[in-house]
Amino acid sequence: MRANGYQRHDPVREIPALLGDRWTTLILLALESGTFRHAELLRTIARLSEGAEGRISQRILTAKLKQLERDGFVLRTATNDVPPKVSYALTAIGVSLIAQIRTLHAWVFAHKQAIEAARRAFDARED
Repeated sequence: MRANGYQRHDPVREIPALLGDRWTTLILLALESGTFRHAELLRTIARLSEGAEGRISQRILTAKLKQLERDGFVLRTATNDVPPKVSYALTAIGVSLIAQIRTLHAWVFAHKQAIEAARRAFDARED
């Protein structure tokens, strides 16, 4: 099926949805500061999301990391040790994506008051 000229599984349709989910952007921003093992990343995300509702589970983090690895944003490296040591880092394309996320964050911050005013006006009409 095509929408706006793109196939359903085209990255131009899927990546914005991925970035709009609850955890993906936070995972990428955490990885911006370096390479992490799974447990370290879980703790870092917990610190970054303090005050937010809920915490990321180990299962969800694993699923998101697999998705980010599949899309080429995250590199998973496993050692031959017993047990294996697995670490995660941003790839070059992941670093490039972070730059775009930062640009979007700056745009939202620059327009925050206008967005909040529009929300208040809309909500007042709904009451």
